[in-house]
Amino acid sequence: MRYLTFALAKGRLAKTAMKMFESIGIECEEMKDEKTRKLIFVNEDLKLKFFLAKASDVPTYVEYGAADIGIVGKDTILEEDRKLYEVLDLGFGKCRMCVCGPKSAKELLKNHGMIRVASKYPKIAKDYFYNKKHQTVEIIKLNGSVELAPIVGLSEVIVDIVETGTTLKENGLDVLEEVCPLSARMVVNQVSMKMEDERIRKIITDLKDKISEKVI
Repeated sequence: MRYLTFALAKGRLAKTAMKMFESIGIECEEMKDEKTRKLIFVNEDLKLKFFLAKASDVPTYVEYGAADIGIVGKDTILEEDRKLYEVLDLGFGKCRMCVCGPKSAKELLKNHGMIRVASKYPKIAKDYFYNKKHQTVEIIKLNGSVELAPIVGLSEVIVDIVETGTTLKENGLDVLEEVCPLSARMVVNQVSMKMEDERIRKIITDLKDKISEKVI
């Protein structure tokens, strides 16, 4: 039996995902050692391998078959736009992708005027404004605190992830429009889905059962 390899987005997502996997009998003791320098973690009994990666790299590992399964946020899946199967909404890490800015920017969005939009997610921003709103905008890619952009006059609005909205409020910004809901998702390599259909489907089914239990 070949190993099934999981790529997990580093941080909170990976920790929550591993708790979920443990609840369906998928464990990896090696990952619990916080001091380890290991890059690949193995469960020999179940023939499983795990590795942690930067969120934006997870879809790439999965598309190219370096990982059979990936756990990553919906925002990353949309932004990276890789060839893979999105098979399950894991129901945690919930937040929203939104258009935000000062209240005065609401009119600019309504009037479909030419505006500048700053975002860490240029692809998501472009898709929303061009394909859903049919509004021509200039997209400015930023890597740091995008909330700064409208404050210093770099852009009229931003497209960013909103969890609580506290940072926005503290900086005089509001959610003006919702782009889409976000949460952690399970993605699968297209070839692996055919080759390891039975094993992967069992994981999906077991996880679905656990998720529905929590809902009820």
